[in-house]
Amino acid sequence: MDTLSFKTISANKATVNKEWVIVDATDQTLGRLCAKVTKLLRGKYKPNFTPHVDCGDNVIIINADKIVLTGNKWNDRIYYRYTGYPGGQIPFTPADLMKKGEDRLFRKVVKGMLPKNRLGAKLLSNLYVYAGTEHKHEAQQPKLIDINSLK
Repeated sequence: MDTLSFKTISANKATVNKEWVIVDATDQTLGRLCAKVTKLLRGKYKPNFTPHVDCGDNVIIINADKIVLTGNKWNDRIYYRYTGYPGGQIPFTPADLMKKGEDRLFRKVVKGMLPKNRLGAKLLSNLYVYAGTEHKHEAQQPKLIDINSLK
């Protein structure tokens, strides 16, 4: 038996194949969409996935203002941030984040699903979020993918 054919291949920076993809967020649920976007950013849909390497795609989310939260979560769900001082816990809702910018809500949700290390910070920089259908990445020739077809 040829044992050389069973070697595990690990991707590295030189052998990784990064692509640009567009995801349309129209009428998508926030958490389900962000879970799939996180898998795209990590590269988990690729056969050469390596946990410690940035082998994921660059993801462009368009129509971010048309995202859906079920129930009353726009105002009832509460996130917190802490200033570091006593009594400095500041609550805010998803509606507050959307007022400041549509990318803030997506970045918060996706960041919570990524690894909490330098790789996670690097992967988060591969996410681009836009409110309308226009974006500035036409030169990269991104391909539109159907997010519902992914598991």
